[in-house]
Amino acid sequence: MRIALFEPDIAQNTGTILRLAACWGIAVDIIEPCGFLFGDARMRRAGMDYLAAAELVRHHSWTAFAAARAAAKGRLVLLTTRASTPFHTVAYHPDDILLVGRESAGVPDAVHAAAAERVRIPMRPGMRSLNVAIATAIVLTEALRQTNNYPEEAQS
Repeated sequence: MRIALFEPDIAQNTGTILRLAACWGIAVDIIEPCGFLFGDARMRRAGMDYLAAAELVRHHSWTAFAAARAAAKGRLVLLTTRASTPFHTVAYHPDDILLVGRESAGVPDAVHAAAAERVRIPMRPGMRSLNVAIATAIVLTEALRQTNNYPEEAQS
């Protein structure tokens, strides 16, 4: 299981996701450009001292990420408000890549089309979206539950 962040534009959310990934042993792909300087103080504050434990791969572009992904296994699962499939109805695989878009704009149509699955988090009518770090944690928790892939300590 991996998390991929498409052109993230809020440093604090990136730091929070990196902290989550470090705690659970999940690799993270950052698809640049970022909307902030990588290593920004706000990102470091949110990630705290967990950032050093995060398994992180930076890709200079969507094209570079797609090329790296072609050489590896892994179904791309996009978290998007444009999806019709609720996240909890999908059968996740241990080698899935959970992709989240920019906080401000999501992902472009070409990236949306590249995903094998597109999932949404159901919400009350009139609510648009959740914070990207919270959405990542919600869907990652379900994916790890289904694949029984939590870190050993968390399983007890």
